[in-house]
Amino acid sequence: MSEQARRRPSKPYRRPKKDPVRILAFEALRAVDERDAYANLVLPPLLKKAREKEGPEKFEARDAALATELVYGTLRRQGTYDAIVAACIDRPLREVDPPVLDVILLGAHQLLGTRIPTHAAVSATVELARVVLGDGRAKFVNAVLRKISQDDFDTWVERVAPPYEKDAEEHLAVVHSHPRWVVSALWDALGGGRAGIEDLLEADNERPEVTLVARPGRSTARELVEVLGEDSVLPGRWSPYAVRLAEGGEPGAIEAVREGRAGVQDEGSQLVAIALAQAPLEGRDERWLDGCAGPGGKAALLGALAAERGAALLASEKQPHRARLVERALAGNPGPYQVIAADGTRPPWRPGSFDRVLMDVPCSGLGALRRRPEARWRRRPADLDGFAPLQRGLLREALQAVRVGGVVGYATCSPHLAETRVVVEDVLKGRGGPAVEAEWIDARPLMPDVPALGDGPDVQLWPHLHGTDAMYLALLRRTA
Repeated sequence: MSEQARRRPSKPYRRPKKDPVRILAFEALRAVDERDAYANLVLPPLLKKAREKEGPEKFEARDAALATELVYGTLRRQGTYDAIVAACIDRPLREVDPPVLDVILLGAHQLLGTRIPTHAAVSATVELARVVLGDGRAKFVNAVLRKISQDDFDTWVERVAPPYEKDAEEHLAVVHSHPRWVVSALWDALGGGRAGIEDLLEADNERPEVTLVARPGRSTARELVEVLGEDSVLPGRWSPYAVRLAEGGEPGAIEAVREGRAGVQDEGSQLVAIALAQAPLEGRDERWLDGCAGPGGKAALLGALAAERGAALLASEKQPHRARLVERALAGNPGPYQVIAADGTRPPWRPGSFDRVLMDVPCSGLGALRRRPEARWRRRPADLDGFAPLQRGLLREALQAVRVGGVVGYATCSPHLAETRVVVEDVLKGRGGPAVEAEWIDARPLMPDVPALGDGPDVQLWPHLHGTDAMYLALLRRTA
């Protein structure tokens, strides 16, 4: 070493700057990755805690909005960002430590998916890396982000996605950040050409509106509009009980929601409950069943609709902790109801006990990827095989539970054909179990003014066509 080099003063160590917003976003992503948590369950308590702090780490509204965007934006575009990061490093992506990759993906989203200036996105993410990873790994993060910053999103996508003409499914998977198998399944369910599937995949990557339901007999959509103000809410598109919060808003701050007179519920979920309640029925209409009631949104609306006719609702949920959520959702219902913890495949009720039955079965959740973007990376095709026997068993028991002439609604928050029409057809035809005597009811007239409902008799809703989750509904009348 030269004498001049020995005399040169060393650069003083600088402590990294702590950015509460980005640290919170990183903590949320780690919880999603390490604990298989869902962002919509992890993020609210983290934000609440940050708002309650005093001093410089106390969150303002703009801080909460940025943290939310960083978490959800990163999760929605993770597949595309993974492909871009893989092009910027000299090792397989799986060999990058997950915490390091989470920091890089947060930076990639700031660079490619927000209006944050390039220098600010890089410097803030490197500072985050110094805080949560250490100076050594922060250098790696800095090098990767500087490579990513050399091009914009569209240029990167053109580089890392195969041409559509060469491999259409893989092209769509990379461009729209969905696993290939999900692209294939959604395309099969949707049918049609390129435009429709691209619209659907893009809708999955948009921030969903917050939709409220005014529970009949306890509040009305008009009341919610009057209380919240026309500048804060929009009318529902299809449900007479729905209003949409114009700027997202905080539902927990609304008095009607705190009191249980209104709730947060996607409009597609509302339409399923309304259609079952309005399905034509001869004879008595006194006992209704929600056979998979947790966490309670549909049960609360069904209970209110039943009460208007003097009918009673039994809400059954297998998991005790979810049954408690149902109890909370139904508290204050104007009509008679009961909540029990019971397995719908081994029900405690007698056959033919009910006039209307809703069976909203456990499923892959591919219809709610707007709200739970991480589910697309967590699910595998093999998961469908695990759901299939349960879905068929629950539908068979639902048809046994309803009286002859009564109506069953089979619903899923998934458009996958293996979870929707295939399940219904298998049960009706006796595949995998005894056949059940029942007939289809055309559900489309029970959703008046809702366009693009297909050929029927069942209904599949879509985010890009209806602004709802991709809810499926089949209505069946027991005939013997």
